[in-house]
Amino acid sequence: MGERDTPEQLKARALRHLVRREHSRAELVRKLAPHAGSAAALEQVLDFLLEKNSQSDLRYAEERARALSRKYGAAKIRHDLKAKGVADSIVDAVSSEGELERARAILERKYRAPAATREERAKRARFLQGRGFSSDVVMRLVLDREDPS
Repeated sequence: MGERDTPEQLKARALRHLVRREHSRAELVRKLAPHAGSAAALEQVLDFLLEKNSQSDLRYAEERARALSRKYGAAKIRHDLKAKGVADSIVDAVSSEGELERARAILERKYRAPAATREERAKRARFLQGRGFSSDVVMRLVLDREDPS
């Protein structure tokens, strides 16, 4: 294995990652750990980045949720953010904003015409559930529409 980075080199490496895109703290730990001299040095660099507002889990979560919201519902977004190491309080704050409107937009992009039969409504309901939308949203958009008018 090669030599470990000095704290300055570790900070520069972290900033190179953050310039490309936002990263959660857990992602940075995973990416920087092989290069850190010690866990304490890594924590010190991450605390410095947080203090200088160069790294923010909230900013990362907002950006990630915005990117995923074009295709997925709150459940899928929550799962993704938790897998990236974002705290539950942040996940809950950013994942379910405007879920009904997002689901409606996704449904309208995929299916141009309203569902005419019960089978078509069931198919659309499964589609939305697979995308991580809550059963409440699915019910309101698809299954409650017995009369399309």
